[in-house]
Amino acid sequence: MAERNCHPNSIFQRPARRVGIYYPAPLHWVLRGLREFSYRMRVALRAPRIERAQAFEMNRAHRDRQRLADEYARGYMAGWRECYDACLDAVEEEITRASDLSEVGDVLGSTSRAPRKN
Repeated sequence: MAERNCHPNSIFQRPARRVGIYYPAPLHWVLRGLREFSYRMRVALRAPRIERAQAFEMNRAHRDRQRLADEYARGYMAGWRECYDACLDAVEEEITRASDLSEVGDVLGSTSRAPRKN
């Protein structure tokens, strides 16, 4: 008599059967290739939308940086003009004060002094 496994839980120790439909190897490869091809086509068709969105985002960021640079330059030039105008006013005031003093000196000291000898 052949030995039999009489363990009561022996049915649970046997591997379960796998049920599935297996195509022959070449057909399986063809289907895998079609699946890969369709995936790559979906990615390729979706890519222009993604690239277009990225390009718009880069353009928007560039415009924002350009706008900030223009605002900074306008403020810098306005400050420079203001400083330059203040400097010119100070120089003109100094020139008029110096010319006024020389006129006063001419009026008060109309007598000429003899140059000193060293």
